[in-house]
Parts: sequence; C-alpha cells; structure tokens
Amino acid sequence: MSRILVTDLDGTLLAGGTEGRRLLREALGRHPEVTVVFATGRGSASVRRVLRDPLVPRPRWIIADVGATVLDGTDFSPVEPLQEQLRAGWPGPARVRAALGRFPALAYQHGVAQDGRCSYHLPPDGLTGELIAAVGALGCAWEYSADRYFDVLPPRVSKGGALLALAEKLTWPRESILVAGDSLNDLSLFRLGAHAVLMAGAEGALSAAVGDDPLVHRPDRPGAAGILAALQDLGWVTRPARRPARRHSVVVGYHRPPPHRTGVRTPTSPNGILPTLTSAFADGLPGLWVAARTVDTDTDTDNPSVPYPDPGRGPRHGRPPLSLVPLSAEQWGDYFHRACKETLWPVLMSEPHRSTFHEHSWAAYRAVNARFAEHMAARTAPGATVWLHDYNLWLVPGILRSVRPDLRIGMFHHTPFPPAEVFGTLPVATELTASLARLDWAGFHIAAFADHFRNALAGRASTPRIGIHPLGIDRPAIEAIARSRPRPDRLPGDRVVLSVERLDYAKAPVQKVDAIDRLLATRPDLRGHLTFRLVCPPPEPGITAYDTTRVLLEQRVAQVNDTWRRGAWQPVDYRPDNLPFPEIIDEYLAADVFWVTSLQDGMNLTAQEFVAAQATRAALPRLWARAPGVLVLSRHAGAATLFGDTAVLTDPRSPEDLSAALARALTLTPAERRLRMERLSYLLGRERPVDWAERIIGAIRRSRQPRPQSPVQ
Repeated sequence: MSRILVTDLDGTLLAGGTEGRRLLREALGRHPEVTVVFATGRGSASVRRVLRDPLVPRPRWIIADVGATVLDGTDFSPVEPLQEQLRAGWPGPARVRAALGRFPALAYQHGVAQDGRCSYHLPPDGLTGELIAAVGALGCAWEYSADRYFDVLPPRVSKGGALLALAEKLTWPRESILVAGDSLNDLSLFRLGAHAVLMAGAEGALSAAVGDDPLVHRPDRPGAAGILAALQDLGWVTRPARRPARRHSVVVGYHRPPPHRTGVRTPTSPNGILPTLTSAFADGLPGLWVAARTVDTDTDTDNPSVPYPDPGRGPRHGRPPLSLVPLSAEQWGDYFHRACKETLWPVLMSEPHRSTFHEHSWAAYRAVNARFAEHMAARTAPGATVWLHDYNLWLVPGILRSVRPDLRIGMFHHTPFPPAEVFGTLPVATELTASLARLDWAGFHIAAFADHFRNALAGRASTPRIGIHPLGIDRPAIEAIARSRPRPDRLPGDRVVLSVERLDYAKAPVQKVDAIDRLLATRPDLRGHLTFRLVCPPPEPGITAYDTTRVLLEQRVAQVNDTWRRGAWQPVDYRPDNLPFPEIIDEYLAADVFWVTSLQDGMNLTAQEFVAAQATRAALPRLWARAPGVLVLSRHAGAATLFGDTAVLTDPRSPEDLSAALARALTLTPAERRLRMERLSYLLGRERPVDWAERIIGAIRRSRQPRPQSPVQ
C-alpha cells in the first residue's frame, strides 16, 4: 500500500541536524512505497536550492508558494489543470500591491521569488480589521504565521487545499497521508483529517489550534528526526537493526548485482565486469558489492538492503558479499532505461544527435545516484577505498565526497569517454564534471578515452589521477571450452562471417547488412557460399532506445535475403537470441571472419574471446586442418589499440570501407591467416581479470594526494 509523507521545509524537515536528515533519507530509501510531498511557502527556485543537499529526500510532488503552486517533483512542471483551478480568481500581484500600498506596516518581500501570491512582513499589531477587509475586497485569502509572515493568496488557496486537490486527483485515501508542519500556515494541513506530526518547537498558535487531536504525533526530537519517529510509530518505516552495518575497507559500486541475484539476465560469457567482480571477490578481495535491485513496492517483503550473503562471513560458494539499494520498477525505468540509455549512452557513443533529455528522468538519475552514495557512505570504514563503475554512477563521487571526505574514490569507465566537445552537448555536462572532478582516480581501457576525460575536466581546480588499464578475458576458461567442442561440419568453399553483439545502434548492425548487400553485388563468386551470421540478442525489457534500430535491421535482413536468396541458401542468418556460451564458442570456432564494427566501444571482449578460441583451434592442426579465422575490427573499438593492424581494421562510418575490409579478409591466404592469428594470440596475453581488479584497487589506494594535474599511473 502506498503511503504519502507531506512535509513543510523550514522549521520542519530542515530543522534539527544533518544526522536526522540522513537517517530519514535512509529509511525512505528502504521504503520506496512512501511518496514524499513538499508543502512549503518557498517558491520553486528556492526548493531547487534545497534539493542540492544530498540528504534532503527527493519529493515526487511539490506544493509551493503556500499552496498556489503544485509541481511534478521529477521535472518541476506545473500539475495542470489543478494549479490553474487553484489560482482561479487571483487578481495578480500588481493589483494586490496597489490596493495594499496604503498600509505602512506591510513590507513587501522583494528578495523572495513569488508566484501566485504576494508575501509581506507584518508585525502582529499591523494585522488589523481594515487590512483583512482590504484583502477580502480583492477576493483573496490570506495566511499569517510566526507573528511576521503575511501571505495574500488566491481565494481558495492554502497548503491543505492544494494537498486535498492533489490527493483527489491521485486517489490518495486520507488514512494513507501523514502531514508535518510547525507554523500557522500549516494549519490547513492539520484540518484534513490525516495523520499529522506537530514538530517540536512548533508555533504556539498552531499547537493551540490543533489541540488534542488523537491523529497528531508530538515527537520530542526536532526536524527530520521527529518525522522519522512518527513514521516509525505508524509502522510505515521499519526501525534499523540495532547492530550497525558493518563498515568495509573496500566497497565496489556497480548498478547491477552479480548474475545469481534478483532475476537479472545471466550473461552468456564468463567475461566482462560482472564475472570479473564476482571472481575478484571469490579470489579473496575483501569488501562489499553495492548494487541496485528493483522491488515490487506493494508485494515485495524481502529487505533488499540486507547484504546477501552476510558480509560479515565473506563470500559463500563464490558469491560476493552484496548489499542492495532498493528501487521501484518506475525508478529503475526512469534512471536506467531513459536517463542512462536515452540521454547519456548516445553521447558516450559519439552520437549526440540521438540523445534526448527530460528533467523527469534526470531527476531519477540524481536520486538513484544519491541513494547509492548514502548506501555506500554508511558501509565504508574510515579511509576506505570505493571503486565505482561506469557512467551510471557519475554523480556519486560528488555526493559521496561531500559526506565522506576521508574516502579514496575511484571509477573505472568500461565505456568510451567522448571528446570534450561531444560531452559538452549534454545539458548536464557541468553538473557531471563537477562530480567527476572529485574522484581521486579515474580509469580507462585506452589512452584516447583518458585524454578526452582530461579535456572535459579542463579548468577544474583539481582533477583525478588517470590510469590506463585495458580489461582482458579469462583465457583459460575459453581454451578449456574450445578444446572440448566438436569440429563443425562445413561444405568446401563455404564462408562464414560472424558477429556476436547485443542489439545496439552503436554496434552498426544495419550497416553490416548493407555491406553484405554491396559485397554480393560486386562478388558473384560469393553468392550461395557466403553466410553472415548475426547473433544479436535483444536489450533488457523496457529499453526502447534501440526500437528503431531493431525495426530497420529486420527490414534490411528481409530485403537482402529476398534479393540474393538461392534455393535453401540466404546470405544473412539473423539470430536475435541469447545462446549458451558453449554454443558461442562453436560459432567462434566455425567462423572464417569475426566482424566487429562498433561506432565506439570501450574494449570489445568478444573480439578477444574469438582470438582465444581460434588460437586454441590453431594449436591443434591435426584436428583443425582449415586455416584460422580473421578478425575484422573497428578502428573505434578499444581492442584496436591492443591488436593494431594485426587485425583487419575497418571504419564503420564509411560504407565503402566496411565492404572493402570484409572483402580483403575473405581473400587472405591460409598462410597469412595463420601468421595473423599467431600474432593476435601473442598480443592478447594471459593476464587474469582478477589481477586487473587487484591492480586497480591498488591504484585507487595510492591516489590520495594533491592533484594539480592528471598524471598517468
């Protein structure tokens, strides 16, 4: 069941110390079913300033200007037609000020932004019958509080009236609402018949007006601590366990948990960040993994913030100590599906024209990052090391640094980092760089991405140290599977070109199908003998950023196959499925060409997997008489820095080069293919991903010192 917390700001939520706000914020984080509403005399600009404090809970709705303004808290857009209805009959500020100019005791608040109201300072002896009559003659209502503040309002406006209208619109029952206030302009909230909190130190006139109402809680603690006490008394939030959370020397932050938890789709490969972190903890990395988990706020009774397994006991059966940040499905959708995938991802891929920005989803991104920062701050030991991963948590460094300046904070970017001029197209670029500049250490796969990062942070007073640490693969695991797989049956003369990638415009799948079309038009000898096998599983349900790519890809596959089909043969074998990893290895082993055409790519581990599998095959010439396959690799993938022109490099932004590079790969002699694969195998190396993780933890630990520049370590 949903619960609604409606709180005033000054003298209420913002009263008391920061510890109370922190505890309230953590409690609300454990209970995403509690919706927060601000009901304040502040204007919208002033509320935005309040929300810069990471300890202030993020409101879903905002009643501002003493009830004259009602905003959607995610993007600060007016709630219409509700706001227009509330302001009906408002004569406007010019007429109000002209009519009341004859009262010398009224002092207009020039420094306060006002919308749908006029606010004055007024001593108690200035509240005369004549003034009240003048306001009535304007057809207006008024509020007087704290023996000082006099607000002239539209005739039907009050905080309580605005809340009642919002509750009717959203069908909130009154028994699900808790209001909190401290002054007379909050009295209308207390008269709604909902649960209420009369704050410690509240205005005497409010306390007298409320009387002995049994629905009113009277905590003896000020501010957020008092609100939290009322929420606990009602049973709307649980009291934290008496034993404080264990604090860890290393805390890893990634937006996803390991694959054994919470129904997250299991990756088909033993490589990548999830398997690497899992292996690092299983290999003895001390600490805690913090990740997000979506919960059903109506039915989920599991407390996802409890570490699993118990972090005091260390990893169990290879599973890392885990502590989960609970998010509703709506929060996850706004944060990940929209802010991450629709706003940030296109810019990372140097496709800024695809980026869309919405205040609503960006507010969710801010809120989720704040939740992560709070969660980690409560679980890190003094001077601990925090290792963050990827753009999904870009605002965590700034928030975490403000509450825990003692921590060593590092972040590794598994994605590309775009050129500064591309990054600058983000409407929130300044907000992001302000946070990223507070890192102690930032890591990248290749130097080019690190240079882009430096340029984006140019001009900041301090910048993090930079590390270049390309991530590799678990090569022994690939080799063991490859040695166990049967040799594929192939007709002489057949050629297989393979791509294995998730559906994403950044992988250029449509461009590859177009290149196959052009190649077949100029190479009739390949018709009937060339198969482009595209293993391309769909994205996570809920992500719509790739829908256009999927539709276009399906259309082009059908068109190209219709154009060149001969009997049972067709050139494009499109497989939009997740294959078990041993079957992926079979595809690697059978391929004559592995085709990677990323517009941008952090590293591209599938290229490395292909090399490992093919090198294993090449080491068994009696079982595999056919020459090893050829790697055709985008110049814009991080792996191109590793392999260089030992791979056949291609530019996916050039249609002609895509076709020409593929044609070249198909014409290499067996001897050339063997030489290239021997060299690729050597360049791939044998560093374990676990060793990679240990080196980065060490780099972050050593990074805490004055940082006037960004040296590489």
